[in-house]
Amino acid sequence: MKVDKLHPLQNIVQLQKKGVPTGVYSICSAHRYVIQAGIRQAAENKSLLVIEATSNQVNQFGGYTGMTPLGFREFVNKLVGEFGFPKDKLILGGDHLGPNPWKNEPALQAMDKARVLVKQYVLAGFTKIHLDASMLLGGDLAVDHGQLPPEMVAERAAVLCKAAEEGYEELLQVNPGATAPVYIIGTEVPVPGGTEHEETLRVTRVEDFRETVELSRQAFLAHGLSRAWERVVGVVIQPGVEFGDHSIHEYDRAEAQEISEALQEYDRLAFEGHSTDYQRADSLKEMVEDGVAILKVGPALTFVMREAIFLLQYMENELLAYSQDLQASNVMEVLDTAMLQDNQHWVRYYHGSAHDQSFARKYSMSDRSRYYWTDPKVDDAVRRLIRNLRTVGIPLVLLSQFMPVQYWKIRNGQLKNDPEELIIDRVFEFMADYQNATSVGTMR
Repeated sequence: MKVDKLHPLQNIVQLQKKGVPTGVYSICSAHRYVIQAGIRQAAENKSLLVIEATSNQVNQFGGYTGMTPLGFREFVNKLVGEFGFPKDKLILGGDHLGPNPWKNEPALQAMDKARVLVKQYVLAGFTKIHLDASMLLGGDLAVDHGQLPPEMVAERAAVLCKAAEEGYEELLQVNPGATAPVYIIGTEVPVPGGTEHEETLRVTRVEDFRETVELSRQAFLAHGLSRAWERVVGVVIQPGVEFGDHSIHEYDRAEAQEISEALQEYDRLAFEGHSTDYQRADSLKEMVEDGVAILKVGPALTFVMREAIFLLQYMENELLAYSQDLQASNVMEVLDTAMLQDNQHWVRYYHGSAHDQSFARKYSMSDRSRYYWTDPKVDDAVRRLIRNLRTVGIPLVLLSQFMPVQYWKIRNGQLKNDPEELIIDRVFEFMADYQNATSVGTMR
């Protein structure tokens, strides 16, 4: 019988159990600038690079990025190869893999598609698999607070895991050395993209955490997935973090103490924290010390990327104000027009007056604009912005005004004065807090 070699995340969990406060942060983004920044951060620190795609972003039908799991892998591998980053340090993950994209379809049909989805992720070489079958599907009967019964959530997750394991067995036929996937279970997370309703925020109850683990264990074993159960490394909980359009619910380790202590009952499990975006550096470090070995971050990264692009447009406006030779990119205006023409990704999230919605489309921390950077007109505008600034050159005085950190890096010979390099470095700087939080330190 084949013995599964330990996955890097299993090694991290083992260190956690020995009292070493270490972990990883997971980049949940499909944007090239964000991924390039992550590659550089991991290369500088000689750390693991974890990049994830969600079932809505990437699936067998293309998702909103237009990429299948194999296509996403090739996209990331191309960026990794261009930088020369070692591929054995790269972990591809699938986030919220399950029937969510088809939740309005009949349950059997949605689950059939979800099984294909999970299997394709594993066949494409994704080795960190978050199984999420928590959503109501067509024909389902809700129970407490409109939710699916926890026994059914666990049962469906096990069905998805079986499909993943079938995919792994097929993968071994063509790649005998393929790393076995590890699994994340549990789904108690904030509303995707954040929410303003902080009064609903509650740290996961210990009894709910224990129930999730036990029901999942029983379902896995009932489906003959004992070896797969040994590769369950994390449970998604709500540790008490949240963000909305203009607000952040800060981590309070005192509120999370009980659930953190309960984790010690399990020798192979760590916590995965979603929506850790915008948390303070010390809070991120405390979360890792308290057992949240996997810090997920997504919207904050494209939020910072958007900031950088907007800052470049401000500089472009100054430089082209009296130019007759170059056409301004008007990125902000083009982006807003795209969002107004196709409002499906933001209209349910941004409320209030027309001014409030306009402001949120630009500046909201939930960053629903992240869905529009691949729009052809928006992408063309960004490319024009880059070309314009390369043509005229960005003077140091404008860099000092709008990007002082990057200004000093350029002055010190640490960064090239190039618009794309400026965007990537802005995201790189933001990632430093996550890198520092997950690096080995001293447990309190």
